[in-house]
Amino acid sequence: MVKAWYMDNNTNDQRLEHHRDPPKFITLEELYKKTGVEYFNINVETYTTDGVLDKIKKDRGYTYEDEITCSKECLPNYEDKIKSFYEEHLHTDEEIRLVLDGSGYFDVRDGEDQWIRIAVTAGDMIIIPSGIYHRFTLDTNNFIHAKRFFIGEPVWLPYNRPADHMPARKEYLNKLQTGFVAAH
Repeated sequence: MVKAWYMDNNTNDQRLEHHRDPPKFITLEELYKKTGVEYFNINVETYTTDGVLDKIKKDRGYTYEDEITCSKECLPNYEDKIKSFYEEHLHTDEEIRLVLDGSGYFDVRDGEDQWIRIAVTAGDMIIIPSGIYHRFTLDTNNFIHAKRFFIGEPVWLPYNRPADHMPARKEYLNKLQTGFVAAH
């Protein structure tokens, strides 16, 4: 089950949990209200046959999917890729990940520009809204295997901060002010 907490911004090791004091954990409901990040728990043993993932894909219009494995053995230019994933950026489309194996961290900014760290493991599916500043890193296990989903053709472009001029960012900030509407 996913965990989310406010980060201690004074540490430099991106793969650690980032807290000196006890972390300020937040609920999934708070995470959604503060960031628009949605969460689904998917059974990785039965997702190909139980219909849960198929319903989410249909309801949200996901028409393309692939898989990615991030590890020293599987990812070309591993260190450079991990560094680029950790650069603060946004996308013009949602970023959807279903963790099939392994673990890692997605960091997202809240409305006060504070980092919230989301620890994901097998069965966690998160949907990061377009326009939110975020980043990804592996944890100390240095391994994650995940499915990626897209509406239409995949868009791979990250726009590093600052990208406040982009329509996706402006739309996200508007939703942050007016409230998010869950698609599920």
